[in-house]
Amino acid sequence: MKDILTAITQRRSVRSFGRKKIAPQDIKKILEAGRWAPSGLNNQPWRFLVIDDDKRRDGVAAFTKYGSVIRRAAAVLIVCMDTADSYNREKDLMALGAAIQNMLLEAQDLGIGSCWLGEILNKKKEVAAFLKLNADLDFLAAVALGYPEGKTAKGCRKPLQQLMIVHEKKDSRC
Repeated sequence: MKDILTAITQRRSVRSFGRKKIAPQDIKKILEAGRWAPSGLNNQPWRFLVIDDDKRRDGVAAFTKYGSVIRRAAAVLIVCMDTADSYNREKDLMALGAAIQNMLLEAQDLGIGSCWLGEILNKKKEVAAFLKLNADLDFLAAVALGYPEGKTAKGCRKPLQQLMIVHEKKDSRC
């Protein structure tokens, strides 16, 4: 097994892509990684739409100020929650986050850059209408994919100690 922590710490959001297409079998591997994420009651509420044609990709790009990332991508994954299969929205949102993280890591392993775009959710209804999504599909994320071009930003995280919740032990003696 590979060193998972190394894969996690080396993954970066890529916003500049070359024009090389992604092989269908690699897209399938990325989707398979998402499919195997954990979900409450194993309900698997995620649904994926792959957009790899210029017209629809450019159409989706028009709904976000980060449209240039989408326009330069070889493919965009639209991630939705199937509300008909949902039993608890909060738990299902966590499951979808896990599915997306799995896909980001698989893309990295394949040498494919990715960027999870969130700002586009400000126009989620418009995107759903443009894509003609079924009423049961709640659009929750767009993930741009492509082969990285140029340098990737260096990662930066707060020290673990700053993220820890520590309760002081109180003296229980009288």
